[in-house]
Amino acid sequence: MFIGHFAVAFAGKRAAQKTSLGTLFLSVQLVDLLWPLFLFVGLEHVRVDPGNTSFTPLDFYDYPLTHSLAATVIWAALFGAVYLLLRRYRRGAWVVGLGVLSHWILDFLTHRPDLPLAPGSVLFLGLGLWNSVPGTLIIELGLFALGIVLYLRSTKPRNRIGVYALWALIAFLLLVYAGNTFGPPPPDEATLAIVGNAGWLFVLWAYWVDRHRGPIEELTQPTRA
Repeated sequence: MFIGHFAVAFAGKRAAQKTSLGTLFLSVQLVDLLWPLFLFVGLEHVRVDPGNTSFTPLDFYDYPLTHSLAATVIWAALFGAVYLLLRRYRRGAWVVGLGVLSHWILDFLTHRPDLPLAPGSVLFLGLGLWNSVPGTLIIELGLFALGIVLYLRSTKPRNRIGVYALWALIAFLLLVYAGNTFGPPPPDEATLAIVGNAGWLFVLWAYWVDRHRGPIEELTQPTRA
């Protein structure tokens, strides 16, 4: 899943309005941002295997440190704890921690049974939605639309940048999603690891958007004379 993860981040702004959209993006994508780094250093592995599922040409045969359930729970707890330590915002800490965990839950929905229960586990989980391209598109695009609606109902632009930067981000995410879905597979694992690091761009972009938008209640309060 790709834009479905970002849907959770957009929706999370409604639950934790003092948490930056950039931090929410970072939480839901944390394990996918760590994964290319782990590929680089050889701690995890993937192979390009067209036909592995109907939706993706990738065979995720070795990624227990980022995508096992046990590891994801640990990453979620660490991320939430660090956020609480730095920001002292308990609600936000819960939301970002659950954001990290939501990544595994959505991957469980889409992946074939390749998600390990824990490092070293022989039990692999996944419901295999990726075996249906129409089903994947309907659910993922539907989640993305819902997340955006919740975000728009929770925030309001402070200026024009808050409008244009947001819709440009949404459009670019959809463009990347279309390229991943209908474009050619990556040539090899090394290229995939390099391209995967571009995910940090979305996090930085979301921080920029958040600087130019605010909670809708705050920006609609009448000014006092």
